[in-house]
Order: sequence, then C-alpha cells, then structure tokens
Amino acid sequence: MKNILISGASIAGTATAYWLRRHGFKVTVVERAPAIREGGYKVDIRGAALRVVERMGLLDAVRARSTGMRVATYYDGSGRPVAAMDADLFGGRTDDDVEIMRGDLNALLYDLTRDDVEYVFGDSITGIADDGTVTFEHLGPRRFDLVVGADGAHSNTRRIAFGEESRFARYLGCYISICTVPNTLGLDRAEAVHPAVGRTANVYSTRQDTAAKALFMWSSPPLGHDHRDVAQQKELLARAMDGAGWQVPALLEAVRGAGDLYFDSVTQIHMDRWSTGRVVLVGDAGYCASPASGQGTSLALVGAYVLAGELATGGGTEEYERVLRPFVTANQALGPANLKGMVIGSRVALWFQLTMLRLMPRLPGRERMVERIAGPIARAANAVSLRDYPAAEDVAACRE
Repeated sequence: MKNILISGASIAGTATAYWLRRHGFKVTVVERAPAIREGGYKVDIRGAALRVVERMGLLDAVRARSTGMRVATYYDGSGRPVAAMDADLFGGRTDDDVEIMRGDLNALLYDLTRDDVEYVFGDSITGIADDGTVTFEHLGPRRFDLVVGADGAHSNTRRIAFGEESRFARYLGCYISICTVPNTLGLDRAEAVHPAVGRTANVYSTRQDTAAKALFMWSSPPLGHDHRDVAQQKELLARAMDGAGWQVPALLEAVRGAGDLYFDSVTQIHMDRWSTGRVVLVGDAGYCASPASGQGTSLALVGAYVLAGELATGGGTEEYERVLRPFVTANQALGPANLKGMVIGSRVALWFQLTMLRLMPRLPGRERMVERIAGPIARAANAVSLRDYPAAEDVAACRE
C-alpha cells in the first residue's frame, strides 16, 4: 500500500484524500490551520464535478445545503435599483448546477474522510527529499511515496518542489476581497450589486444565514501586499473603494471589524507540468483558474478524482496530466472573459451592461443572451470524459 501525504485540507485536499483512500492508499493530510476552515464564500459545482460528487455519495447532502439564492439586483450610486436578474443566470448556472458555501462543502468532505485519513493540523511542510522524506515545522521527519500539493494558489508545496510563485502566476489585473458583515440590508437569499467604473461591490445572504457576505472587486496594478497582514489588506481595500456610492461606506466600516477577511489578487497559475519526482499538484496549487472563472471548486473536485484514479490504475501522474489538461485549459479561459463583465472598464461599457440587463426580460432574443452568459461556462464545465475507476474493494471483489 502506497503511503501518500497531502499538503492542505482544502476542497482539493479532502476530495483527493477520499478518492485515494477509496483506492486503497494510506493517506495523511497536513494542514497549517488549527482545524478545517469554516465559512468562506459561495462556490459552484457544475458539469463533470457534479458527477464526481454523485460518485462520492454526497449529491443529496450538497443539494440540501445549497445557498437557495433567488435574485440579484443592481443598484446605482444613489441606491436606486436599476436591473434585476435570476440568481442562477447571474451565477452562470444551468441544468443541475449547485451553489454551496465553501465551508459547508469542505465540512462534508472532511466528515467523509476523518475516520479513514490521518489529519495533522497546525503544521506545514518545510522540505521534501528525493527519497520521499518530508520535514515539517513541528512533526519529526517522515517518509512518503508521494506528496500531493493541494495547498492553494500560494502553494508552499509548489514553491519547495518547483520554485517561486512568480514563475507560474499570471495576474489578471484585479483584486478581490470577501468577508462577513451584518445583514443590514435585510437580504434573504438575494444579492445586491453596485457596479461602478473599475470596481464592484456585492452583498449577499444565503439560505439559513443571518449574516451577509460583502464582496469587492477592483482594477489595480499589483499591490505587493503581505498575504498575512490583515490590517494592511483592510487599508488597501478601503483606499480602493474610497468615494464609491450606494452602501459602500457602511460596508467598509463593517469590514474593519470583520475577522474572516479574504484578500487576494485575481491570479491564475499556469504550469507546463504538475508533477516532478515524488510531488504532484492538484487544484489551485497546480492550475488555479481564479475566482473570476467560477470553476475553481469544480477543477479541484475533478482533479482529485482523476489523480487518484490514475494513480490507482497505473496511469500515474503522466496520464493524470494528459486527461485533465484540456479541461483545465477550457476553464482557465473563462477567467479573463468573465472578468470583463465583473469589473467594468468604462462608463460607456457600464451603461451598456446595465441597459441590457434592464431590457433582457423584454427582449425577443433573451435565449441568445442566456446562452451568451451561461453557455461558455456549461461547455467548459463538461469538457472532460470521466473514466469509471474501480475502487479497491471492487477490484478485490472481482479477484475473488
């Protein structure tokens, strides 16, 4: 039985842990945080990723925890509603796509694996030797047959095995920040959006959530911020949104007291290969598509399924890359395209977008508009054929 270490108890990490254990591997997960991360923002599960979730037996549980969002309303600077659209169309969802809070999904995956996988919290990898010996900040050295980097776009595992992040990061020209704020707008499964030139503010509250999430996106040159300096991040956000109308001043005041701020550049990770020696990357660590793609979670789920399946059936990391590469390429292409509609570059473009949104319910070509919004996402979400990898118990049963 191969002994595999996963760095990162992210969605990619916990999903990979599940599939590796199902294929009979011994799995350890090391996570820098003291526990599984709760909360977070809403994420979408689409296309092939839905089939992966179904094969995990989690589809009903995921649907039961869906956000239940109903509507997205656009507001101008004075607070006047100027357009509204169905929440699924706003999120580019079609057919059976599901939206769920990131923390809820990760909790489901963790519960599915916690009894069969060794989780080590509050620790991190410091080195990986050619013979598979891994050193940690706190644990003593341990040897593994393979190390899976599932530790996000700023992957420590990738840095150790492949080099500095700057070699692989492709900045898309914007920043994003999200945190929990009081639901002073009284939102009920609804989003309130204020687009302005070069920046957008969005507040939403999901089903069974008494609070709200405030999301900000804005155009900017690279800021060179410290990923762990939350006070600096809050100040940079306040500067970026200074002077914006609508509810933005009140939201920025609420951000000052937020304890769960997410702040990062909208960046993709592009690599020629995702494996070297005894290390392989999965999810954002190897092929981050950025939040603008709306496909990071789906890439993580599908990547975990394919990686574990190919390791179990002899294809290895080379076949993992061959199968997954076109899927990653299609979904990464969504990021720059979607970003143009998320952060508007000029007053003319902003006026045109709001006008089209306002008129869309009455336009004869509405179906074409829906296809324009959701069609590319749906095609990218299904741009992979999933093999039926036999689980270890199934292989054993066949041999008997």
